[in-house]
Amino acid sequence: MNRRYVNLIFILLLLALSIWIDLPSNPGIKLGSFERSLETVLGLDLRGGMQVILSVPSEIAVTQQNLQDAAQILENRSNALGVDEVVYQTAGERIIVGEYPGASNAEDVIGKIKETGQLEFVDFGDLRVPEGTVVETDFGLSASTGTEPTPTAEVTPTGEATATAEATPEATPTETTAATRYHTVLTGANLKSVSVVRGQLNDYTVALEFDSEGADILKEWTTANVGKILGIVLDKAVISSPSVNNPIPDGQAEIIGSFTNESANALAVQLRYGSLPIPLEIEQIRVIGPTLGQDSLDKSLLAGIIGFGIVMLFMGIYYRVPGVVADLAIIFYALITFAIFKLVPVTLTLPGIAGFLLSTGSALDANILIFERLKEELRNGRTMRQAIDLAWRRAWPSIRDSNIAALITAAILFWFGSTFGASFVKGFALTLALGVGVSLMTAFTVTRTLLGLVVDLFKDPEQRPGLFGL
Repeated sequence: MNRRYVNLIFILLLLALSIWIDLPSNPGIKLGSFERSLETVLGLDLRGGMQVILSVPSEIAVTQQNLQDAAQILENRSNALGVDEVVYQTAGERIIVGEYPGASNAEDVIGKIKETGQLEFVDFGDLRVPEGTVVETDFGLSASTGTEPTPTAEVTPTGEATATAEATPEATPTETTAATRYHTVLTGANLKSVSVVRGQLNDYTVALEFDSEGADILKEWTTANVGKILGIVLDKAVISSPSVNNPIPDGQAEIIGSFTNESANALAVQLRYGSLPIPLEIEQIRVIGPTLGQDSLDKSLLAGIIGFGIVMLFMGIYYRVPGVVADLAIIFYALITFAIFKLVPVTLTLPGIAGFLLSTGSALDANILIFERLKEELRNGRTMRQAIDLAWRRAWPSIRDSNIAALITAAILFWFGSTFGASFVKGFALTLALGVGVSLMTAFTVTRTLLGLVVDLFKDPEQRPGLFGL
């Protein structure tokens, strides 16, 4: 099969997929346990929402790296909990700012993501400590708050823990055993992976896998302590007190209880993303209305559509057949780019939309450079096939250099936005970079393929120079 037709099939499949993703009523992607919403994500300036300002207590010494690590952990936890679109940025030396587009009450989420998530496996000997009890261990200090537990369990040789009671992570422990200090056998630092597993009966378990060091420690301790209690402690609060029936040789275990999907994921998120490197206090939570009203947003979009239409009309009139092909390629470009924005997902702010429109200019610029070279080659007496090949080959260095410069600029802006907490600058840089990357693909795949197919429709196209802007 002609390579041009292979490219056309690929383009049409990609276009169909992009249109499906771009549909406003798209239900999203569901493949087994994988789920991805395909809703358009709007930022605070277009949608409104909540802004949360967190500060480090004045008596705590903090480095910029601590602050950035904490912001990254908070963002990871928020998005893993299903609070999509959340962005956390550092601001100054002791401030972290979180943005929750579309949110009306972020206090519950903030409460969860501020938990330190320090997991310990503690030697309780023969004592089955009640769930919810705050204990003191030889790893760190005792806590003043804790987590109501998953149920009493027993550890099997495969690392499974069996339980029947309901887990309620938000509850406050009712008993403290501060007089006794227990030994921590190993901690969450030895965890290699944490995942939520859904059983055939719609029950949920939290699966733990330890690194080689943790596996060796667990194997040695369980071998020497069959019948003893290995308590699972989160933030100094007992969440389960399983007994060791047999040694655990492979470093794999499961926390099994009456978990819901939400409670299992919340526990997994805490363990997966670790503890915050610094304590944080909620300084302020405020509701932010959209900067632009719906009427202003509609008018801005209308202005963009009108401008887009004028540019496409100019391309068709000035470059004739190549211009019409470029118009089709730009439409393809817009559909593919917007689909990528929904897949990532990219939070669209007004600066982000500006970055997308600017990258559209880069796509048009690439086509203009190619078409001007095409006209020059035709004037020099080349056949249409020769002119098309030479036009793409000789225009490539200019297109490459201009797009590399745009990508470098986008990278600098993204770094600036990340360093100084300017999320709008990051949004502009991200949409610009993605758009420039897609524009290269459309210029050298879509435009070239379509132009070659259109030229095949004409007999002796060299004899009809007017169709090609000459």
